[in-house]
Amino acid sequence: KLRDKVSEIFFPDDPLHQFKNKSLQTKLILGLQYLFPIFQWLPGYGFDLFRSDLISGLTIASLAIPQGISYAKLANLPPITGLYSSFVPPIIYSVLGSSRHLGVGPVSIASLVMGAMLSGFVSPTDDPELYLKLAVTSTLFAGLFQASLGLFRMGFIIDFLSKATLIGFMAGAAIVVSLQQLKGLLGITHFTNKMEIIPVMSFVFSHKNEWSWQTILMGMIFLVFLLTARQISIKKPRLFWVSAAAPLTSVITSTLLLFCLRSRADKIPKIGQLPKGLNPPSVSLLYFHGSHVALAAKTGLITGILSLTEGIAVGRTFASLENYQVDGNKEMMAIGIMNVVGSCSSCYVTTGAFCRSAVNYNAGAKTAMSNIVMATAVLVTLLFLMPLFYYTPNVVLAAIIITAVIGLIDYKGAYKLWKVDKLDFVACLCSFLGVLFISVLAGLSLAVGISVFKVLLHITRPNIAVLGNIPDTQIFQSLERYTNAVRIPSFLILGVEAPVYFANSTYLQERILRFIREEEDRIELGRESLLKCVILDMTAVTAIDTSGIDTIYGLEKTLQKRSLQLVLVNPVGSVTEKLHKSQALDSFSSSKGLYMSVGEAILDITAAWK
Repeated sequence: KLRDKVSEIFFPDDPLHQFKNKSLQTKLILGLQYLFPIFQWLPGYGFDLFRSDLISGLTIASLAIPQGISYAKLANLPPITGLYSSFVPPIIYSVLGSSRHLGVGPVSIASLVMGAMLSGFVSPTDDPELYLKLAVTSTLFAGLFQASLGLFRMGFIIDFLSKATLIGFMAGAAIVVSLQQLKGLLGITHFTNKMEIIPVMSFVFSHKNEWSWQTILMGMIFLVFLLTARQISIKKPRLFWVSAAAPLTSVITSTLLLFCLRSRADKIPKIGQLPKGLNPPSVSLLYFHGSHVALAAKTGLITGILSLTEGIAVGRTFASLENYQVDGNKEMMAIGIMNVVGSCSSCYVTTGAFCRSAVNYNAGAKTAMSNIVMATAVLVTLLFLMPLFYYTPNVVLAAIIITAVIGLIDYKGAYKLWKVDKLDFVACLCSFLGVLFISVLAGLSLAVGISVFKVLLHITRPNIAVLGNIPDTQIFQSLERYTNAVRIPSFLILGVEAPVYFANSTYLQERILRFIREEEDRIELGRESLLKCVILDMTAVTAIDTSGIDTIYGLEKTLQKRSLQLVLVNPVGSVTEKLHKSQALDSFSSSKGLYMSVGEAILDITAAWK
């Protein structure tokens, strides 16, 4: 039983089931396909599939190139690093990843968090070499952490970031990212290192003398163009290519415009010279000796969790649309190895981005070959097209980032939380305000803390409902939710809706005794028949430990002294087994205290009274 329980915890998907009753040769082939998912689809790959992947790969390349440059600047890294990160990691993922539609590359949230955490201790302008070393080392730590989670099948750790807190965190981070783009959008030369909304806005309005009308005009034109293209694609999904091609179109148009007006538009900041060539090795940049190693490890851990959460969520979203499975643990290993290799080839943290994956899916991608096509397009750019980016204005990159992160503000999701679960909405709001007014790291910590608190709250304060009978049936439901449910004279029926553990056993005992006291007060006030029996409906009690057993035993003894009978109804198999082994049921069986249903218990006990 212990072996089965451990197997259920760490191997719920039974990953070795496909190897059962197979020949040695078949097992070797299946093992190769399991470790390298590319061999699942490559043997049957044909021209029709390649044509679809070619179109989708070139489409996401048109989005990935300008986004890669923009997100690298968001992380306070050289723009070329974003292109490096859009070349090597997609190739690695194509071999190891199990998602057919995941578009791999840098993402806004991980870039923002890395930039915020590292720049708080090391200035990217005063000491760019050390900053780059820490960024590469953080990527290595992130990859090792991600791969370890997959290897040891510990992916449930990332589930502590609930959807509610992620909605708030993403929305807050999107606003913070947009505020940081005011530097490029307004043409401000020197910008504050603060991330919070109040310091940033006060700095922006106190430096109005640095605003450049030329930069603002160009920024507004391209921002409106990008937002319009995005809205067209949202309203008409068939025109997905409009928003996909808009960033590259903006880069090309603005670069040509700035080149033609270079003598008159010298006040508009531009990217400048970018180095040509493939990713240079960065093993020598890895930083393991110094005072900032802990900072690199901490940054890697947090960016690793964030990028892993986003990548797996995106992969599963599109897998469900196409009715295929994405193995979460294999995805963790693929993303982790991708980042480990990336840290040795001048890349920073990458994962599957939602906007890039959505474009990939809408463009008709059939396999992970679309990532290889995208990487090939980036390779051509690195080898031959880098001089063309010299006159690309920073303001257009800022507009591209703002357009990309606006999609992270899910106000419909927040409204749904408010309607469905107020506690989830509070968690979402706290996470949002924490990022916006305290710091990105504090907002993330608050998000995790609230998620853990919610879990503890549900465990330590389980729900107990007073049940009544639905007339003319043998069904018993909550009196609060079913207005036609009626009480049974002389009986108090309580439904326990959670496992009974050491963490909630004391609460359950106190709450049950309080229900009994309130019921007796109600009976005395209404001059009804005396309370004689308390029935605990344990249908929803999926587990119990020794503290819970002691609570049940102690409760039975307490009620016996008050001339009240305690009855247990329908405990599940594992709970019944533990109650039998502990001999806690001995006192119940002698007084008919264990039944399969509430109706059966009431009929039998009433007959015994008569």
